[in-house]
Amino acid sequence: MLEAIRRAMSFLRQKQILHKLGVVISVTVIGIACYVLYHMLRGIDFNEVVEAIKSTEPRQIVMAAVFVAAGYFTLTFYDLFAVRAIGHSHVPYRVNALAAFTSYSIGHNVGASVFTGGAVRYRIYSAYGLNAIDVAKICFLAGLTFWLGNAAVLGLGISYHPEAAASIDQLPPWLNRTLAMMIIVALVAYVVWVWTQPRVVGRGPWTVVLPGGPLTLLQIAIGIVDLGFCALAMYVLVPDEPNLGFVVVAVIFVSATLLGFASHSPGGLGVFDAAMLVGLWQMDREELLGGMLLFRVLYYLSPFVISVILLTFREVIIGARSKRLQQAALKLDPGPPPEAAYVRERSDSGA
Repeated sequence: MLEAIRRAMSFLRQKQILHKLGVVISVTVIGIACYVLYHMLRGIDFNEVVEAIKSTEPRQIVMAAVFVAAGYFTLTFYDLFAVRAIGHSHVPYRVNALAAFTSYSIGHNVGASVFTGGAVRYRIYSAYGLNAIDVAKICFLAGLTFWLGNAAVLGLGISYHPEAAASIDQLPPWLNRTLAMMIIVALVAYVVWVWTQPRVVGRGPWTVVLPGGPLTLLQIAIGIVDLGFCALAMYVLVPDEPNLGFVVVAVIFVSATLLGFASHSPGGLGVFDAAMLVGLWQMDREELLGGMLLFRVLYYLSPFVISVILLTFREVIIGARSKRLQQAALKLDPGPPPEAAYVRERSDSGA
């Protein structure tokens, strides 16, 4: 069965069917989101949106900023876990933290995070002897942590409150709960699968040993904590009335985030917003839109600016250090004096 699946996947890759299908899905998601967003924003009074932002208590903004910071701090463990898993324990945590923070914040804003985040990671990790294949493995394992966390949050959240997802996917609550239970069963089956014996994916130098059972549970925990902090930041900024509860907001937030991720648009722009407006239809649209704009400033714009500054300083420091090393090398081996070079040149020319 597994061999048949591998052959099918190989055929799809050779024919570029998966790539074409991904493009079609992205365009479809973006198109639907734009249509929905257009209708949701009709009649919106943007002066009221500005007033809603101004009326947001500073305490709420500070709390949301703290939760966002905690979420990005948790993201650093994605890279720490992945780098240790492929056997490069010599890379210090501060480098893992810089690579994770900058790659995710830039990837979130630029879009196509697999490529943009991978390029940022390669620039940082290559200084510690890691090659492109190592960075690809890190991206794979970090992505696996992300998806395992999403699966756990959605499975548990929708099982507990299936009506939350029904507002987005328009499916009956009983079907949402059934799908959520299937996600949980698949997650448990995966944990058991990697627990029983070492599992390997890929071929040749691209081979990756999947984390075992205990480490997979750690991956799931990291993903849940990360998404939990991000959902708390959003929960703090949405209107207080009606109070739908944290679980409902978290399920809708994670669903909207995944839809934005699937669209590959920068920051899920348009897709994430449409899903949030549809999912939280009970809330005042102007107040909800104000909270979402504040969330974008805290979660997307601010980390992006900080990442650009950090990477710029890093490049300046590396450039200055390289220049100093070149100057030191010239002092140790200055080469022949100008007079000797002139005499050698005259003798070589036969003058």
